[in-house]
Amino acid sequence: MSEIAVDILNMTKRYGSFVALRDVCLSIKDNEFFTLLGPSGCGKTTLLRTIAGFEAISEGAIKLYGEDIADLPPNKRPVNTVFQQYALFPHMNVRANVIFGLQRLGQDETTARARVDEVLDMVQLMEFADRLPAQLSGGQQQRVALARALAPKPKVLLLDEPLSALDLKLRQSVRQELQQIQQTTGITFVFVTHDQEEALTMSDRIAVIADGQVQQVGSARDIYEAPQNRFVADFIGETNLIDVAVSSVSGGYATCVLPGGDVQFTCPAAAGAVVGHGHLSVRPERVSLVKPQDGLLRGVTTRQVYLGTDMSVDVRLEGGKIITLRLQNSEETHIPEIGDPVGLNFETGTARLLED
Repeated sequence: MSEIAVDILNMTKRYGSFVALRDVCLSIKDNEFFTLLGPSGCGKTTLLRTIAGFEAISEGAIKLYGEDIADLPPNKRPVNTVFQQYALFPHMNVRANVIFGLQRLGQDETTARARVDEVLDMVQLMEFADRLPAQLSGGQQQRVALARALAPKPKVLLLDEPLSALDLKLRQSVRQELQQIQQTTGITFVFVTHDQEEALTMSDRIAVIADGQVQQVGSARDIYEAPQNRFVADFIGETNLIDVAVSSVSGGYATCVLPGGDVQFTCPAAAGAVVGHGHLSVRPERVSLVKPQDGLLRGVTTRQVYLGTDMSVDVRLEGGKIITLRLQNSEETHIPEIGDPVGLNFETGTARLLED
């Protein structure tokens, strides 16, 4: 079993009467790429800053490899942070920017220079060692900031939206570099982002945060395929939320009545799902078209959007609800015309009753 690197226990952070984080519990494993994901203002950066020591907690505890660090100042914590703004010294070249922190820690010149060469080689910047930050691209500046943070060999590296200033193509390239560096160093990475694709493609596990509370923790597949509640289902990717009447919940499954009829439908259920009014979540790519008489749901196509490899199709149900589905573009795929009556079915096990 993996050692726990960061253990956050019933942690609350208040600013006066405003509660920024409420009763947060998280265990981040050693050598894990762990992502804090959520919309702007949800508390994810505040959570990162409490781990770094830049914000004092109001209640609870934060442990690093079993040691309570809540009262340790930032410079006494074996963590380093890469910020959204890289904060490089503009008058210093790359090598000087990276060695600066090691000199502040009192490392001798020979050891510090050897370590700088090691991390610059790791981030592929040796040939740029004598350049000033202004002579580097955005992606190269980001790697300098990363090298500087890695140089002291922190036990945990905190990354606060470090890719947000990069253009899309460069972000995709740097994502792969970050993953590779994390795997090479074995350092625990705690990464903050509001970008769902970034989180899904990079992370070992993800904590989805909203309104200062952890909504769900799991792998990318867990979060996407088995969302716990409406926020997670709607925030991660695209989903259809369907109102249903829930007649029973037992053993991780629920029986409910779909709109527009009396069809009894059995599906997986989230842990907090209850009898009564509920919501099904089903991803667009998990909805299939059939003849109207063969569908669990029936409606009429109202919109088509060409997406290259896929076609997005909207279907208005008999009660007015719009369901979106994704169909792969191929010669074998039948794309209905707008106004065609259609039936809709779900791939087995992919429609999920949410905690309401």
